[in-house]
Amino acid sequence: MIEDVEVTRKIIERYSREFLDLIEVDVIIAGAGPAGLTAARILAKAGKKVLIIERKLAPGGGMWGGGMTFPVIVLQEESKHLLEEVSIRLEDCGDGYYTANSVESVSKLCAAAMDAGASMMIATSVEDVMMRDNVVNGVVINWSAVDVAGLHVDPLTLGAKAVIDATGHDSEICHVIQRKTGKLSTPSGRIEGERSMWAEVGEQTVVENTGEIYPGVFVAGMAANAVMGAPRMGPIFGGMLLSGEKVARMILEKLG
Repeated sequence: MIEDVEVTRKIIERYSREFLDLIEVDVIIAGAGPAGLTAARILAKAGKKVLIIERKLAPGGGMWGGGMTFPVIVLQEESKHLLEEVSIRLEDCGDGYYTANSVESVSKLCAAAMDAGASMMIATSVEDVMMRDNVVNGVVINWSAVDVAGLHVDPLTLGAKAVIDATGHDSEICHVIQRKTGKLSTPSGRIEGERSMWAEVGEQTVVENTGEIYPGVFVAGMAANAVMGAPRMGPIFGGMLLSGEKVARMILEKLG
């Protein structure tokens, strides 16, 4: 027989145990889009303790909707290995382009990250960072619903050796750091702002712009282009995947 209060008890017991285990980790990734999920898989597979924080109920970022809700994404030759590694079926268009189903892609990227050992919090927002001696050493979190409702509820903190801003167009963590310090590793020292659509350039620069933007904070995916003033690129996701791979390798090299 099922007892309603026992259902509640099981949920609270397990989540409390898992939450306590995530108070200090190696890497926190804000944003569960293609860059964040790819980075999480590689980092976790290398033995790092990884936590993904996603402000929405479901991971996937902009990849879910493909192009204008047609569930198809496009990628190029140099990035297809990152989908093949997680058994996503690709269609070779024969002209340097490949396509994949967006729903399959998100589902398998997410499952692969968690199979590798990464953890995820959903409906949770990063509202600030922790900082010691001008180095970010964690994040400040609250329920996304608290922010939406405009409630005054004090947040909680999580520690990390490295933080990745993979929040996409909004580049939320970088905005926090700019507001608090006024210093970022950009030409102006501030967020340059996302440019209009130009996939050819954007796909290249999203990888080039991936890196440490402030001590302890790395930027990846569309957030990298938004911070560095590069174009957006629509439903082609090869650069996002490669950005996730690059930031993971950079953090592994830094953390050892």
